[in-house]
This record gives sequence, structure tokens and C-alpha cells, in this order.
Amino acid sequence: MSIVSLLAKFAFVRVLLTLLASIAVVLPVGLAMLKFLALPLLGVLAIVGLPLLFVIALLGFPFFIVFAIGGIALSLLAAVVSFGFVALKIFLFIVLPIWLVLKLLRWTWRSVRGADAPAPAPAPASADL
Repeated sequence: MSIVSLLAKFAFVRVLLTLLASIAVVLPVGLAMLKFLALPLLGVLAIVGLPLLFVIALLGFPFFIVFAIGGIALSLLAAVVSFGFVALKIFLFIVLPIWLVLKLLRWTWRSVRGADAPAPAPAPASADL
């Protein structure tokens, strides 16, 4: 065995250990987020899915159709919740800051303009009613 191949093996092991150590640092954060988000999501899916399964079973469908319809309904609900999280992220990180900046600019512009300008006169009442 040559020295070069031995060094290459040691370098590979070192890179592999570095990669695993970086994953090990992030793993508790990922598991905490999974516990924080996934358990309530599973609760919502169970609250919606279990009554649906019972109703379909009471209607007399075979069990494989009950499970197929229940699986389709739960997967659609999971997709809706996932898209909702995406929409919430877009709203929180893009729409909300832009809206707040616009509100702040309008408020500051109104306070600057409102100090100098007189109050507008009320519109005359119309007698055409």
C-alpha cells in the first residue's frame, strides 16, 4: 500500500467525520423543529381524517376504499397545510415588511404634510336627493 493511497483514505475519513459532525450539530435543531411543527400537524390531520374514515366506513364502503379515500383526503389536507406554510413565509418575510414600510412612510408623510396644510373644507351637501 502506498503512502498516497493511505493519505487519501485518511483525508476521506477526515472529510467524512467533518461532514457527520456538522450534521450532528444541526440534528437537534431539526428534531426540535419537527417536534414543534409535526406533532400539531399530525393532530390536525387526525382531527380531520378520523371522522372522515368513520363516516365512510359507516356508509358501507369496503375497507380498502375507506383507506384510499382517507389517504387521499389526508394527503390533500397535508398539501394545503404545506402550501399555507409557504404562503405564511412569503407573507411574513416579503409582504409584511413592505406593507410596514409603506405604512410608516405614509404616516411620516402625513404628519409632515398635515402640520403645514390647513384642514380641508367639508363638501357641500347635495340637494338632488
